[in-house]
Amino acid sequence: MNDKARDENSQPKMLEGAKSMSAEAATIASAGAAVGIGNVFSSLIHSVARNPSLAKQLFGYAILGFALTEAIASFAPMMAFLILSVFRSKKESFSLKKQAPLSHNKVETAPC
Repeated sequence: MNDKARDENSQPKMLEGAKSMSAEAATIASAGAAVGIGNVFSSLIHSVARNPSLAKQLFGYAILGFALTEAIASFAPMMAFLILSVFRSKKESFSLKKQAPLSHNKVETAPC
């Protein structure tokens, strides 16, 4: 088997492997978001224990921190799905181009 045929056969496999690895790396952000949310509420508990009179104001800040951290966490699955769906191998894109559209009929409308 020559080098050219080996390269053509291994390229789709390498692309699939790269897609899987990058999608897994994107989901690591979920673990970071969990740590961030834990830090936010840990800081809230410590702050309220030191100064109970500011509990309402500190709770508002904690909810804001939670929301921002959770927003970052929602980007991780979005990036993983984007990576998995956008990048296609040459073989997949070629097979998609070969498929015929569902309908070739033109719809004519009557003039008004």
